[in-house]
Amino acid sequence: MPLSLTKNYLHITFATKYREPLILKEVRKSLFAYIEGIVRNLNCPPIIVNGVSDHVHILCVLNKTMSMSEFVTKVKSNSSKWIKTQGEDYLNFAWQRGYGAFSVSRWDIEMIKNYIANQEQHHSKEEFQKEYLDLLNENEIEYDEKYLWD
Repeated sequence: MPLSLTKNYLHITFATKYREPLILKEVRKSLFAYIEGIVRNLNCPPIIVNGVSDHVHILCVLNKTMSMSEFVTKVKSNSSKWIKTQGEDYLNFAWQRGYGAFSVSRWDIEMIKNYIANQEQHHSKEEFQKEYLDLLNENEIEYDEKYLWD
């Protein structure tokens, strides 16, 4: 077959450094829109970008020529540079070193999209750390918790 054909839906999440609540409401929508633009410019069609004060979720289609780690590095680097231009409250902004990435079946896109869209409501009941551990466990990803929280 001469063509390489792929469509890999990914749900990616990462937090602010030490899960500090640094994504203030006044900049949140703009940050998520900016991240969506980064994702689009990386030729990874975004489906939804959303989050709360200490983390972000991205649902997108990964470009077939880009590695996941390259994608996440570019999103985090560019969004971190942008948010630091948004005022003194953001001068020390940083993302955590790691990330979680989960493959999504096309049949589950709407469910994951709704889950991401309703992060404010979801996190009124559950903290990010529990959410993240649940995602890791549901996806049968092995981890050592002492390396999760930087």
